[in-house]
Order: sequence, then C-alpha cells, then structure tokens
Amino acid sequence: MQFRQKALSKLRSPEEIDLPVRLARPRGPLVLAVTVVAMAAAAVWAVTGTVSSTLGAPGVLTHAQGSYVLQSPVAGQVTGVLAEEGDRVAAGAPLVTVRTAKGPTLLRALSAGRLTALAAATGSVVTPGADVAAVERVGEKDDPLMAVVYVPADRGPAVPVGAPVDLTVQSVPVRRYGVLRGRVQAVGRTAQTRRHIAAFLGSDHLAEQFSRQGQPVAVLVRLEPAPGGRTGYAWSASDGPPYRLDSMTPVTASVHLADQHPIDWLFP
Repeated sequence: MQFRQKALSKLRSPEEIDLPVRLARPRGPLVLAVTVVAMAAAAVWAVTGTVSSTLGAPGVLTHAQGSYVLQSPVAGQVTGVLAEEGDRVAAGAPLVTVRTAKGPTLLRALSAGRLTALAAATGSVVTPGADVAAVERVGEKDDPLMAVVYVPADRGPAVPVGAPVDLTVQSVPVRRYGVLRGRVQAVGRTAQTRRHIAAFLGSDHLAEQFSRQGQPVAVLVRLEPAPGGRTGYAWSASDGPPYRLDSMTPVTASVHLADQHPIDWLFP
C-alpha cells in the first residue's frame, strides 16, 4: 500500500514525470582511464616484451658417428651367432657363421662399435643383401651420447644453433626425474629420406617412424654434461635416474626457439 500511495502522489504532480531518474552514478571517466592504461601497457609489452615458442619433434639417443647395417654377401643357413646385442665389437670381429654351398663363411663387423640389433638367428636362412646385424659406431667406451631429432623440413630454418632443448626420455619417468637438458649443436641443411635415416641409425623401423609425416631435417643435440650426476648428464629434476642411458633410446624433444617481440608476429 505504501508503494501505491507514492505512485498516486506522483500522478497528482504531473510536472515531476518529465524529470530524469538517475539509476547509477556515471563512471565514464573511470572506464576511459582504465582503457587508456590497459592500451598503454599492451603497447609497451608489444615493443619491449618477448614471446617464447617451442617446437616438438621425435628423436633418439645415439652417437654422432651413426650406425651401419651389416648385410650378408652370401646365401646359406646361419649355423652360429657369435655375439649378443649390446656387445662391443672390434673391426673385423666375427658375428655370424653361415653355411654355404662352398663351405662355412664368417660375417664380420665392418668397423668397431656396439651391436644394437641382430636380425640373424641360428637355423635361419639368409640371402645376398639380407640384413644380418646393426652396429653403432663408437670410437671410445666413454664417448658421450647425443640426441638426433627429426623436425619438419619447413621448420628447420627456425631452429637456431645453441637453442636449449628439453628431452623427454621414453624409459625415464618424467614426474620423478624430469627431462634431459641439451642444446642444438647442428642443424641439417637438406631433408632426410627414409633411406638416409635408416642408413644413419641402422633401423628401418625408426626411419619409417621419423619420416611418416614427410622428409624431415636432422637436428643434432649435445647433451649438457653433469659429472656429479648418476647418468653423467644434466636433468631438470634431481640427478636423473640411477642407471646409465643406452643409445637408440627414443626421446621427444622440445626445442626452445628464439624469443620474438610480439609486434614482430602481430605485424609480420
């Protein structure tokens, strides 16, 4: 009833109907000031600030000398396997014995290294050109590991030498030990075919995996040393796992590209 009486009193005074009703205090100056400050801050950030970007790519831990695939020059049946995967072999070391029509033949390592794969087994039959073993070339026992990362060919020019790289190692729990630290040492100038990748890594499977999205560019990553660590390399958390890393271990790389000013990519 009180509201109704006020309404009736308004009708008795029609001259007040045209008066404007103020619902809230005007805040235009405050909004304008906030907008100006925000635009000024954005302009300063666009000129002086930087934007970091990363490039993800698959790769593998290996030695810079690469690998080779030993192929059988003869046809026959394998009668003996004289080495095991993981063994270090000298140049000329016998690896497999093959019985041929002309008698037994020894297949020997072409150069010193570490035996990473054996395709031949006792009793199996080989033909000329068949893959027998893959050997990773290693000069010395303590030669440091590297990482070879395969990035899309169109992104290769954007990778600067010296750029920091975080490597997630497939066999190492990330939450517990973090990522492996490294830096770009070299960037390939030409795209790698599947055949080139297989020849360097000694693995058709890895070559197929790395070239699945087209011919990539190889990026060589030097691992940051940490003599006091258990693996001998620097990690983002703790000292890394309590065991040594093996070559041919798959990794996923996150390459930190050069920082850019926002105005550079807003107005290319």
